Amino acid sequence: MIEEILKQEIEKCLAELYSATEQSIQFQKTRKDFEGDITLVVFPLLRASKKGPEQTAEEIGNYLKEKVKEVSDFNVVKGFLNLEITQEYWCNQFITAYNTDDYGVVKADENAPTYLVEYSSPNTNKPIHLGHLRNNFLGYSVAEILKASGKNVKKVQIINDRGIHICKSMIAWQEYGNGETPESSAIKGDHLVGKYYVEFDKYYKKEVADLVAEGMEKGQAEKEAPIFKKAQDMLRSWEAKEPTVRALWEKMNKWVYDGFAVTYKRLGVDFDKNYYESDTYLLGKKVVEIGLDKGVFYKKEDGSIWIDLSAEGLDEKIILRSDGTAVYMTQDIGTAIQRHEDFYFSHMAYTVANEQDYHFKVLFLILDKLGYDWAKNCYHLSYGMVDLPSGRMKSREGTVVDADDFMQEMVDTAKSIAKELGKLEGMTDEEANALYEIVGMGALKYFLLKVDPRKRMLFDPKESIDFNVNTRPFIQYTYARIQSLKRKHNTEVVMPKSVEITNNEQEIIKQLMEFPSTIQEAAANYSPALMANYVYDLVKEYNTYYQNTAILTAESEELINFRLGLSVKVGEVIKTSMSLLGVNVPDRM
Repeated sequence: MIEEILKQEIEKCLAELYSATEQSIQFQKTRKDFEGDITLVVFPLLRASKKGPEQTAEEIGNYLKEKVKEVSDFNVVKGFLNLEITQEYWCNQFITAYNTDDYGVVKADENAPTYLVEYSSPNTNKPIHLGHLRNNFLGYSVAEILKASGKNVKKVQIINDRGIHICKSMIAWQEYGNGETPESSAIKGDHLVGKYYVEFDKYYKKEVADLVAEGMEKGQAEKEAPIFKKAQDMLRSWEAKEPTVRALWEKMNKWVYDGFAVTYKRLGVDFDKNYYESDTYLLGKKVVEIGLDKGVFYKKEDGSIWIDLSAEGLDEKIILRSDGTAVYMTQDIGTAIQRHEDFYFSHMAYTVANEQDYHFKVLFLILDKLGYDWAKNCYHLSYGMVDLPSGRMKSREGTVVDADDFMQEMVDTAKSIAKELGKLEGMTDEEANALYEIVGMGALKYFLLKVDPRKRMLFDPKESIDFNVNTRPFIQYTYARIQSLKRKHNTEVVMPKSVEITNNEQEIIKQLMEFPSTIQEAAANYSPALMANYVYDLVKEYNTYYQNTAILTAESEELINFRLGLSVKVGEVIKTSMSLLGVNVPDRM
C-alpha cells in the first residue's frame, strides 16, 4: 500500500533532513478541492524540523518528489502536504488486484481467533417482526464481515421459549383455540401462536375492566384477572414439569420453530447453534456460589443475592431472588460461560437493541469480576429501533409489523416499480419473479444496514427501492450493467501490462484499493454501514465513468480490455461487498 511506502520514505527523509527518529507520521485523504491522492499532516513533525509548517512541508515534498518514484508532484496547503501519486503506481496496483481472486477477503487459518455473534433471539409467543429484521440483518452481516476479515466465526441465537409470556399464548389457545392447528387453518405456525398472544391480551383487558366495574382497584384487578391467574398456574406447572403442560408447550413451540425456519430461509440468515432459554435459565445458578465465595456477590437478609457496582458508576443488581429463582442476568451469565465452553471464543458480540445497553454493561462487568479474561472482549452491538411512517409497533395490541408480511410488501413494491420503469423486457415470468425477490429483499436489507446501527431510523418501503439514490437497486442496477458489458464483449479480457489512465479511472482504482482496508475497518467497528456506504461511493464513481467513457468502443483493443477489466473488477467488488451485507445481485435487470 502507498501509505506503507510513503511512511518508510518519510522516516528516511526526517532522519536525513532533521536527524529525527520515531516521529508521528499521519496520513489522511486529500480533500476533493485540492490536487493530490494522499495528504501528510505536517504539524506533528514541526518539533523535529524546528521550522514553520509550510517550510517543513515544502522540504519534505521536494525530498519525496526527488527520491520516491511513486510521487509525481506535491502541493502545500498550510500544514498539509498533498502528494500526487504516479499513474504507473495506480495502474500496477490495479493489475495486481485484477489478478487476485477473492480480492480484499482474508481466509481464516487454524490460528485465527474465534468470534461468536449472537443475533435474532426471538420469543416463541409471536412471529418475527420488523424490529427483528434489523437485528437479523445486522448480526448476519457483522458475522460475514468478520469472516471476510480473517476470523473464525460462529453464529448463535438464544430462543426465549419459556416464561409467563409463553404461557399466555398457551392458555389462550387452550381456552379458545378449539383445537386449531397450522394445518387446519392454513396459518403459519408462528403466526398462529402470535394470534393467541393477542387473544390473551384481549380477554385479559376485558376481565380487568369487569373487575374494576365491580369495584376492585385496577392494580389488584390486573393480578386477579382469571385468565392471568391461569397463565401463572400454567407457568408453575411447566416449572414442575407437569407432563400435559410440557406436551402442549412442545407442540406449540414446534409450530413456531417451523414458522421461524421459513422466515429465516427467506431472510437468508443461518445459525451454527441454537440455545434455548428452557435449557439455559438455570445455568447461572451454579456460578452464584462461586461469586459468593470470591466476594463478587453478597447475600441480603431475605436470602436474595446481589452485586454492588456503585464503584463502577452503576448500582446494585439482583442476581438471585430470595426464593432461589434466577433472573435474566443469572441466565445470561451462565449462557456466556456455556458458550465459551462450547466454542472457546476470543470475542463475543451480542446483537440486541439499545434498550438493553445497561444490562450488557452489568453483564460484562460481572463476568470480568468473576475472573473470565474473555469478558473484556465481549461487545454489545447496540442498535436503534426501526420506526415506520405510521409510528411505533406494539406486540400485545397486534400492531406489530409482521416480518413475513413486510418482506412480501417489499417484493410487491419491487414488482410494481420494475413494471412501471419497463425493466422486464425479454424476461420469462420465472426470471421476473426471481428478480422481484432479489430487488425487494435486497432493498430491505441494504436500507436497514446503510444507517449506523446505533441510530434510530425511519423506514419507508418506497424510498428504499428508488433506483436513483443510495439504495440497493441503484447499486444492483450498476452490477447488472457491468454484466451486460461482459456479455456484449463475449471474449476473455486480456489485461494490458500498462496503459495511460484517465483521472476518473484513477479515482475508481483508488477506491478499489481501499476495499481490503474497508473490510477490516467494518469488522473492527462491527459496522455494516461502513461496507454499505463504501460500495455506494464506488458505484457512484463508476456510474460517472460509465456515462462519460467509451468502454467497448474505445479507440484500441488495449483500452477496451483495460476498461472492461476495470468494470469487471468493480463488478466483483460490488458483488463481494453486497454479499457481506447478505444481499444478492442479479446478472440482468
